[in-house]
Amino acid sequence: MRRTQSLNRHCSQISHIFLAVLLGVAASLCVASDDAQSILEKSDLIRFPKEDFQVTVAVTSSGTTDEARKYRILSKGNDNTIVEITEPASERGQKLLMKGRDLWVFLPNVSQPVRLGLSQRLTGQVANGDLARANFTGDYTPTILRTEKIEGETYNVLELTAVDRGVTYAKVRYWVQQGNNWPHKAEFYSLSEKLIKTCYYQKFETLGGKVRPTRLVMEDALKKGEKSILDYEAMKLKELPERIFTKEYLKKLD
Repeated sequence: MRRTQSLNRHCSQISHIFLAVLLGVAASLCVASDDAQSILEKSDLIRFPKEDFQVTVAVTSSGTTDEARKYRILSKGNDNTIVEITEPASERGQKLLMKGRDLWVFLPNVSQPVRLGLSQRLTGQVANGDLARANFTGDYTPTILRTEKIEGETYNVLELTAVDRGVTYAKVRYWVQQGNNWPHKAEFYSLSEKLIKTCYYQKFETLGGKVRPTRLVMEDALKKGEKSILDYEAMKLKELPERIFTKEYLKKLD
């Protein structure tokens, strides 16, 4: 009888210890998840403001026949964006409208808009979603893979998994500097987990009232030497009414 009681107490102690371990693991996973989400949100705010804004982006591509291009972007949150081509003159007036994850292109001589995918190439190494839907928060579930030292600085390396197939990339590996949450680089992967391209965030300067990366360098992972450089300038924080982000209004936009 005593041996049975002792065995029962021992089993009960083991059960309590096992439960405590499981709760501890669950708690640590929640903390890690919260940390990853917080890092991602803060880094997004470094790259782009949460307020409505307008910005100009010049894109130059090497290794292709594409000429230099310039775009005007109007953004309201991460779900409403207009991308208008201003250069070259032959394509001036073409516009992209993004509502949620739906994207259309409007051509001056075509009466009906044409549906596009966020992952389709816009120019050089730049996909439609790189300009139209630039924030990662909401489109990806982040986890912290590891920390890494680069030139004396410590970076959190995040793995971003797409929440569905409607986003621009299936997976992103993202280096964010500890302490200030500045983005360093991002690797973009396909559904088959093949590296498509790498983006480097450079030239941190004051833009739109905050220090941000004003130059992005996108390098093709499959075609050596092919890359696109995106230079951001003339960012203005300005209230943008909801009505301009509609198909009906877009043809009136100057």
